[in-house]
Amino acid sequence: MTLMFVFRNIFTFVVLISLFFSTSAYPEVVKKVDVKGNERVSLESILIFGDIEIGKNYEETDLGTIIKKLYETNFFSNIELELKNNKLTLIVKENPIVNSLVFQGEETEKYKEKIIEFLETREKTSFVSSNIQNDVNRMKGFYRALGYYFVKIDADIEKLEKNNVNIIYTIDRGEKAKISKIYFLGDKKFRDKRLRDVITSEEARFWKFLSRNVFLNEQRVDLDKRLLKNYYRNKGYYEVEISSSNVEYAEGKGFVLSYSINAGKRYKFKKISAEVDKALDNTAFLALESEFNKLIGQNYSQTKLNKVMEKIDKLSEQKELQFINHEVLETLVGDGIEVKINIFEGKKFIIERINVAGNTVTNDSVIRGELLVDEGDPYSELLVNKSVNRLKARRIFSSVKRKTLPGSSEDLKVLLISVEEKATGEIMAGAGVGTEGTSFMFSVKENNWLGKGINLASSLSLSTETVSGNIDVTDPNYKFTGNSVTTSLFVSSTDREASSGFQSDKSGATLGTSFEQYENVYFSPSIDVVYESIESKSTASSKIQKMDGTYFNSNFTYGISLDKRDQSFQPTEGYITSFFQTLPIIQDSSSVKNTYNISGYHDFSEDIIGALKFQAKNVIGIDDDVRLTDRLYLSSRKLRGFVRGKVGPKDGSDWVGGNNILSLNAEAQLPNLLPEAYKTDFAIFADTANIWGVDYDKGIDDSSKIRSSVGVGANVLTPIGPLSWTYSQNITKASTDETETFNFNIGTSF
Repeated sequence: MTLMFVFRNIFTFVVLISLFFSTSAYPEVVKKVDVKGNERVSLESILIFGDIEIGKNYEETDLGTIIKKLYETNFFSNIELELKNNKLTLIVKENPIVNSLVFQGEETEKYKEKIIEFLETREKTSFVSSNIQNDVNRMKGFYRALGYYFVKIDADIEKLEKNNVNIIYTIDRGEKAKISKIYFLGDKKFRDKRLRDVITSEEARFWKFLSRNVFLNEQRVDLDKRLLKNYYRNKGYYEVEISSSNVEYAEGKGFVLSYSINAGKRYKFKKISAEVDKALDNTAFLALESEFNKLIGQNYSQTKLNKVMEKIDKLSEQKELQFINHEVLETLVGDGIEVKINIFEGKKFIIERINVAGNTVTNDSVIRGELLVDEGDPYSELLVNKSVNRLKARRIFSSVKRKTLPGSSEDLKVLLISVEEKATGEIMAGAGVGTEGTSFMFSVKENNWLGKGINLASSLSLSTETVSGNIDVTDPNYKFTGNSVTTSLFVSSTDREASSGFQSDKSGATLGTSFEQYENVYFSPSIDVVYESIESKSTASSKIQKMDGTYFNSNFTYGISLDKRDQSFQPTEGYITSFFQTLPIIQDSSSVKNTYNISGYHDFSEDIIGALKFQAKNVIGIDDDVRLTDRLYLSSRKLRGFVRGKVGPKDGSDWVGGNNILSLNAEAQLPNLLPEAYKTDFAIFADTANIWGVDYDKGIDDSSKIRSSVGVGANVLTPIGPLSWTYSQNITKASTDETETFNFNIGTSF
């Protein structure tokens, strides 16, 4: 019986093989094509889509290829094919056409537009039922990226006449997913408090009702990971790994966001060298040697290395080496990093055309105005990269990409700049309370007003003494010069009757600009027009009361600053120095004001960051005594341990400020003094200052005496916002000064 079973199987196999070869061994020539069931798709289109040729021999495998090609068009839901007697017959069933897409539950037009861009099934295309679930999944991914992790989406198909359908999506976004906790795990080296300052995501708190950063957003989480990696690399942790970000949901509490960090070893620059291509003149880059030597022995920093690359770019521009390119090779050697910079000549071609894509709100001129290359210019990799960085720095695009495409000839290229726009509006509020009183701030900002790349900002501030408001309009690239121009309208009311015996109201306008004149040297001139009224209290001295009245001023102010800090936010190395001077143009009571500042920073270790700050200010009356509102007062940040506004010369019971100020502040931040669980950063400080000079009455004691204090301060992250306090002890003071031992402030932004 087993033998019979084997013979039967062999016989069946032979018959099947014979049938296969009998059908494929005799191809037929297609002399005629007949299509049935088609209503919208013509016979000619079917011939083209299926690559069907009259007079061509077709085997069985060719017929399968035809069916596959026709299915790929998405025009048909079913296809039957038969080749017999030289006639090819196709029986097709067409897919319905999508008449319209309806999004029920979604009222935001920009969201609808974004959704339509990535849907596979759109209006006037073929309806393929299997694609609908894919589109629903894409939509859910879109909403989750916005923070709507509980979104529900249903798709219903409405059948219409003539084989048309409507697709109706019912969308229930649900509540936005809030971040209840943020954790930094692993070998992180730095405290959570410092790392929270690096990332953009925030823990949800009841007072942060205006902040968008408290909602879980995939794109923001990815940005946080990049920011963390850059932060660690700039601190010397070259091999840092931000391996994953874990998101967990706690019922009724929100999402817990965890970043896993492995900082690894800290590296220093061990050797930096430049390898210049033999085809280039290496003398143009000899000046780099001194820049390299400055970095050797310092902690590795991507920012510092980027500054060296910028110097190479500038040298290339000065020598008109348009086609110069460079690459950086970094090698770990022991506890150091050896950096080799290869400088070579890139491919030579001309930019035939620049195309801009992806901008639906932003004007083309805003994007092109940031480009350092133009149509007809030699293609420079350096300038193109700098152009992309300039566009990113505008903070109106979530992504900026560039691509070179073939031009009309081999030596011509098309430069494509692709951008992805993002929300550019910001609303922020803040409040604080402390020993110096309460304060409140509210501001609204738009970074891309009318799509012109203009920054529009308005704010309102209230404190114990002052109420002020302003509207600022800034064009960051005025007339495509690369310089920013700002126009401001402002109004304020100040009440200093309790401390200085007067109150004043101001309103006016300012026009100014700011630009980098030389490397790290910034120049900022401005002109203002101000109307002011001053009213003194009845108990003030006669000479203070003589300053009552209204004044019209027009001043010219300019500032020059040199910034050599390693970073503008929380610097740890370098210095910044500046000089500002205000000169009268039209003024009822003319005065000249001068201000000089210098601040230096040094990172002694991970546990101690030192800062030394010096300030000198002076105001001089020209045709009259210095007006009350132009007199100088010591900031509480410059002299801790003294009551703000109650230091310096005193006229009767009123502190009237001085004509001159000097201050010197030394501070050491101790971020790791307490265990991290206390969420507290400490600092010790020593302040020294002097305020003196009363030009309107020589009989008043000008109070020229050195004031000094020492103390300790702390910043504490509390459940209701950051708390800062100082405990200080004055060492020297004038008899007219009022002191305080303890000062605190607690507040936050919403």
